[in-house]
Amino acid sequence: MKKTIAIVLSLVLMFAFTAVTFAAEKAAAPAEKKEMKAEKAKKAVKKQVTGEVTAVDAAANTLTVKGKKGDVMLSTDDKTTVMEGKAKKTLADVKAGDKVTVHYSEADGKNVAHKVVMKAAPAKKAEKKAKAAPAEKKEAPAAAPAEKKAAPAKKAAGY
Repeated sequence: MKKTIAIVLSLVLMFAFTAVTFAAEKAAAPAEKKEMKAEKAKKAVKKQVTGEVTAVDAAANTLTVKGKKGDVMLSTDDKTTVMEGKAKKTLADVKAGDKVTVHYSEADGKNVAHKVVMKAAPAKKAEKKAKAAPAEKKEAPAAAPAEKKAAPAKKAAGY
């Protein structure tokens, strides 16, 4: 009888220790995953710059944009998309002086562009004036407002 109690007690203790060990390993695993995610987040910081293109080198796949905080030098790769409206373009279509918005990531000191969106050229003032002039000619002067007649006085209730 004593041997059976000793064997059962040793099995219970063995299972208890293994359960604690597995729980500790599972708790350590999520902490390691969080550290790996933090390292990845530190490596690639997503940013955006909007401004005027100051330099383009299609052969070297580089682009320089003058934004609010200064010039940003960007490199492009095969995954970089260049869009003008809904039309897909290439880096060679981007010219100095174009207004662009660039979505890029900063990793290991390099700025890699993911998406370059070219802004449509603003309409010239002369075109706006030409469109506004015919509209002014079509407008007729407004008619004078009609005079209102005085409302008749109400009769007393007769009290």
